[in-house]
Amino acid sequence: QVQLVESGGGLVQAGGSLRLSCAASGRTDTTYVMGWFHQAPGKEREFVAAISWTPAISWITYYADSVKGRFTISRDNAKNTMYLQMNSLKPEDAALYYCAHSMVRGSTRRQADFGSWGQGTQVTVSS
Repeated sequence: QVQLVESGGGLVQAGGSLRLSCAASGRTDTTYVMGWFHQAPGKEREFVAAISWTPAISWITYYADSVKGRFTISRDNAKNTMYLQMNSLKPEDAALYYCAHSMVRGSTRRQADFGSWGQGTQVTVSS
């Protein structure tokens, strides 16, 4: 089991930046993918970005089209912490952001492949 705690959410003006953090504890040696998802009010939870372990390549990153070029996902293995740097924020980025952990090999975006989830951190973007 992996425990995840998100932080870093808040209120920012459109065009601004925020950095989210996700601290992992427990069986982090089982990690193949860690990802960020978000859920806006009245909408389904959606994939945002993830970082996946591939033995031949090490860590690879991948993103939803809506955030490519604006968001950057990264990981500090020594701290067991994942980050999401969000730049050029738009009002449509406002949502509750969740960190998630998967033991599934490969670059998955499927929520069902992520077995551990954090409680979420709120991001609000004012226009």
